[in-house]
Amino acid sequence: MSQEKMVEGKILLKPGTLWTKVKEQTKYALSTGALVPIPTESEFVEQDGVRFLVRILSNLARKDEAKLKQQKQSTSSNKDFNPFLPYEEDLFVADISDSHVCILNKYNVADYHLLLITRAFEEQENWLNLQDFTAMWACMAEYDGLTFYNAGKIAGASQRHKHLQIVPLPLVPTGSQIPIEPLLTSAQFQNSIATIPGLPFLHAFTLLDSCWKQSPFAAAETTLLCYRSLLKAVGLEVGKGNKQSGAYNLLITRKWMLLVRRSQEYFQSIPVNSLGFAGTLFVKNEEQMQMLKKYGPMTLLKNVAMRSQEC
Repeated sequence: MSQEKMVEGKILLKPGTLWTKVKEQTKYALSTGALVPIPTESEFVEQDGVRFLVRILSNLARKDEAKLKQQKQSTSSNKDFNPFLPYEEDLFVADISDSHVCILNKYNVADYHLLLITRAFEEQENWLNLQDFTAMWACMAEYDGLTFYNAGKIAGASQRHKHLQIVPLPLVPTGSQIPIEPLLTSAQFQNSIATIPGLPFLHAFTLLDSCWKQSPFAAAETTLLCYRSLLKAVGLEVGKGNKQSGAYNLLITRKWMLLVRRSQEYFQSIPVNSLGFAGTLFVKNEEQMQMLKKYGPMTLLKNVAMRSQEC
């Protein structure tokens, strides 16, 4: 079945099939109740030249109930509950490679939100590797989206099992596909690595030069080198062992990569994950929305990210 060990070193996803599989499985998972979309209300909040899309998550009750159930299961079994081992079969989209499987995000805010999970347990705080990027490009070659990685709890990860996430573009109905993209045109490069003057926190940016058009294997090799260069630029460097030496958020499109080093999980009571640095934020209620408007979305990001002098 879909969770059996597959032939090593193979891309198992048949080209041209992913988008159809995503739509079909979404329809099926909605019919069985396995997929639980979270309704939202949204508005734009502008600061520093970026029109941030801010969503109020109007009904988190079922997600909160599920988290409480997970905590109880973890306590009773003396080990962390893992929703990805096994994953829910009704959420299964496709076998991607010998190392990764694609499933639907159970509690989705955006339609067709995918999780790219490792078949065997790996820590979310491990460095990304060639297998992760190979599986990612196998998907992104036919699914024009934003891939993001919340590297650790401080960066917004809610599960310990390693998983990349992919959401389709555009992120917003009007204007730029990704709200922060207007700032990226002012990137200041030193060799292949750049900083963005409009981003007031420790980050590194690079262009990908259509590497996704190569084979997933070749694209992954290019991306891995870029990823390690970005890490080094923000004071993180892959050394001995798999575990990362600091929390960060990573955003990847077909055209570019952005890595932001993190210092804390929340600003006031508002959590931030990678999507915040793309220009889309989430609040739980109107009180948090007013707090966000008071301080400004970019100020919020500045306070959860590391500043250059902290490195």
